[in-house]
Amino acid sequence: MCLFFYSVHGQVSYSIPEEMGKGSLVGNIAQDLGLDIKRLKSGKARIYTGDSAEYIELNKERGVLLIKEKIDREALCGQTTPCTLHFQIILENPMEFYTVTVEIRDVNDNIPIFKNNEVKFEISESALTGARVVLERAVDHDVGHNALQSYFLKPTENFILEMQSLPDGGKNVEMVLQKPLDREKQEQISLLLTAVDGGEPQLSGTMQILITVLDANDNAPVCSEAVYKASVTENAHKGIVLTTVSASDADQGPNGRVTYSISNTAEASNDIFEIGRDDGVVKLVGDIDYEILKHYQINVQARDQGGHTDSCKVIIDVIDMNDNKPAINIMSKTSAISEDAKHGTVVTMMNIQDPDSGENGKVQCYIEENIPFVMTSASNNFYSLLTDSDLDRERAPEYNISVTCSDEGVPSLSSSVTLTLQISDVNDNAPVFDRSSYEAYIIENNTPGLSIFTVKARDADWNQNARVSYILEDSSVNGVPVSSYVSVSADSGVIHSVRSFDYEQIKDFHFRVKAQDGGSPPLSSNVTVKIIIKDQNDNAPQVLYPVQTSSSLVAEMVPRSADVGYLVTKVVAVDVDSGQNAWLSYKLQKATDRALFEVGLQNGEIRTIRQVTDKDAVKQRLTVVVEDNGQPSRSATVNVNVAVADSFPEVLSEFTDFTHDKDYNDNLTFYLVLALAVVSFLFITCLVVIISVKIYRWRQSRVLYHSNLPVIPYYPPRYADTLGTGTLQHVYNYEVCRTTDSRKSDCKFTRPCSQNVLIMDPSSTGTMQRMQSEKNILDEPDSPLEVCLYLSLHTIYIHTCHLSPFSFYSRLYLKKISKQKYTMDKKTFQFLLMAQPHHFRVYLVGFLQ
Repeated sequence: MCLFFYSVHGQVSYSIPEEMGKGSLVGNIAQDLGLDIKRLKSGKARIYTGDSAEYIELNKERGVLLIKEKIDREALCGQTTPCTLHFQIILENPMEFYTVTVEIRDVNDNIPIFKNNEVKFEISESALTGARVVLERAVDHDVGHNALQSYFLKPTENFILEMQSLPDGGKNVEMVLQKPLDREKQEQISLLLTAVDGGEPQLSGTMQILITVLDANDNAPVCSEAVYKASVTENAHKGIVLTTVSASDADQGPNGRVTYSISNTAEASNDIFEIGRDDGVVKLVGDIDYEILKHYQINVQARDQGGHTDSCKVIIDVIDMNDNKPAINIMSKTSAISEDAKHGTVVTMMNIQDPDSGENGKVQCYIEENIPFVMTSASNNFYSLLTDSDLDRERAPEYNISVTCSDEGVPSLSSSVTLTLQISDVNDNAPVFDRSSYEAYIIENNTPGLSIFTVKARDADWNQNARVSYILEDSSVNGVPVSSYVSVSADSGVIHSVRSFDYEQIKDFHFRVKAQDGGSPPLSSNVTVKIIIKDQNDNAPQVLYPVQTSSSLVAEMVPRSADVGYLVTKVVAVDVDSGQNAWLSYKLQKATDRALFEVGLQNGEIRTIRQVTDKDAVKQRLTVVVEDNGQPSRSATVNVNVAVADSFPEVLSEFTDFTHDKDYNDNLTFYLVLALAVVSFLFITCLVVIISVKIYRWRQSRVLYHSNLPVIPYYPPRYADTLGTGTLQHVYNYEVCRTTDSRKSDCKFTRPCSQNVLIMDPSSTGTMQRMQSEKNILDEPDSPLEVCLYLSLHTIYIHTCHLSPFSFYSRLYLKKISKQKYTMDKKTFQFLLMAQPHHFRVYLVGFLQ
């Protein structure tokens, strides 16, 4: 086995014998091309063979070419010599290719074969010496020295063999009669023809020849021409007449009748042509292709009835037609390219083949216009597709490039292929929110973790560069980090509440959300989100007046002379909700005498609805329900005690009945029992004092009755409605606050919430020393107390309430000035504050008529 190579201008040639085993070495391609093995690996070296079968493989680790599949030269090339394989070595990054030619040498692996194992001839006994019989040639698929070399005939008594060279390089085998035949001696002659090739060792094939000796027919047919020529276009219709062979026989009768047949023709021609047995007309019966075989030669034998024969040849030339489209073979291509690729980047390399000849085989390739690519030709039949301008994935993420190749035949034939090229993304676009700002609503008292809203940003990039993450930017709401209010899902942009919101504490807040993509480096944008808290009816009304207390019994007095519509008192309530959730309505739920009182639906005023009579009970108890307008509504109830009497003693006579009411606190009962026990124990010794006190209080009640004082409204501690936005109507906008606990004797004045309100804290239980320190506020020239006393009030009242073991109530009218400012000097107020602190309570009330 001999191997050799040569390298000229990027080409390498090898010569190997056929039938080499799989994995056999063909050559060291890396060494022969002067390439480093690392370059073979980094360039992803591979073999490109086009549409041909791949017999050779590349071992990139060793840089050698190996046999991939066993090569049969006869199956690959037939009789064509030399038999060569052509392929290219393709490298990438950068793209390169080298042409490799491998010649397949023949080995003697085929024996000569005759088409027929046995042939029969009929020869007349009158055949002259020198008569020739053309024998069938053996076929040996090997070529060169391994091809068929000679024939041997045994026995050789009557016949010898002669070889005649043909123009195509073949040889005709003829059997020549050297001794006349004698049918009477030997009617049947059996001969053995042996064909031998020139290989080592020699291979041979045999054919049996049976000769029947006929009676005399001493004239053989003679062909009019030794060689006939004809031409036909490829892909011609079947049945077309190519030529007519004729032969003559000098004999007459049956011995002069000549028949024609095709013999000694290559297998490729047997099914393509036929000849008329009697007329010698040669016709086309099969398909011919110029690209497969350009010339055909058939041997025609003329035979008479006596067995005499003559032969001639028909040579048929095939004329090429433009019947093949250009074949586009992709040698190497890139399926994706970055959008920031430079101009001139090679995308695809192609090899174009057209098996036609002449102008029919010349090919030009082009691509469509208005795309950022261009087609260039590196050499004959090789084209490259390159980038020609900037790429933008967001404008065109994919290109379907149609490549069309046309030959120059008439008519022209063309082929096209579509190359799909993906444009890979570069992070050149920041996320964009679908709105410039967002506004969302949530009802208060929500469940923590509730989904509030979703922000959405889109990124024109792709894949990781378009993967948007949402981040809550650091900020604060009322000094508290916004992250303690809401959170943002990094993947979906869903905004969740972290806490339960209270409309009464916070009505709205805003924050910023950043959208950031996953590129490197990342790009981002942000947007403002405003969350608005919607009110919910979660607060029941709060009754400000009258105050429900278990430590004292307070009753509103109604004189028996009161007319219809007399204002008994006013139920004052507020609801800290907003909107219709804070709209209040007042209803009388139950009363001792429903026919005597009514409650204003909107203002909560308790008025008489008929004239008070002497038959009406002194003790009247009303239960008022305050409801808001929410869904569902919430309510509160308040109990109002009303005393129908003209004098204080009359009230006293019924007072003990109040103490037995089940709705009062048990502590009140305890103190009353204790008081009665003390009174009983001291009754004898203190009788005179008690009588004096009763007389004194009776006189005070008469003064209070004749003064026609209006009902005194009452506010809870630290409550002020300075803006006029509450539930009270403006005509009843009370400006000053309440008493201390009925069992406590100290008063505490705190700084008011506005300049129009005086607030008194009932929860303080300080000693006389604390009162003395708080009293010093009055000595300040601009103290809140002084400002509050200079109010624009229509009526000013100061009441003193004396508490005794029997809890007698007395009221003292001091002064009333209509439509004027009332001024009380500090010394007078200090006196009232300090006088009898354990037995008196001071009220400062402003009432707008």
